[in-house]
Amino acid sequence: MTPAQTILVIDDHVSLALAFALVLEREGYVVHTAHTAEDGLRLAHSEHPAAIILDLRMPFINGTGFLYRLRASPRHRDTPVMVVTGAAVNEETRAELTDLRAVVRFKPLGMTELLTAVRALLGNPPGSSSAQASGLVSNSWSDTAPE
Repeated sequence: MTPAQTILVIDDHVSLALAFALVLEREGYVVHTAHTAEDGLRLAHSEHPAAIILDLRMPFINGTGFLYRLRASPRHRDTPVMVVTGAAVNEETRAELTDLRAVVRFKPLGMTELLTAVRALLGNPPGSSSAQASGLVSNSWSDTAPE
């Protein structure tokens, strides 16, 4: 059996971060959550996640600022990052995120979509998940709170 991969979820909406964590943990991932970019950077450096799920709009340091700081570390230059946002992303921001090697997904993001995106981020082929097969994962996400 292979060891569980670690995922870091960074979102200032605590309920969304915890929901993502719950779904990912049910899939067998080890998940750490942070609700500020500063805490996310600390956890990235201490836990060395296999991938990061990142909110774009956060107070103080936003997702782009987090990415610049993360990519400055040689250890995290190639850590896969998925930005999940409810905000419109203009071409300039999209190009910046591409330069920072982050993929972008938009809220609302269904839990099945989350799992598929995380597998792709980690280079795992999409497939039937145990949580989905057991009915623990819904295809929709009903949290419509603004970012």
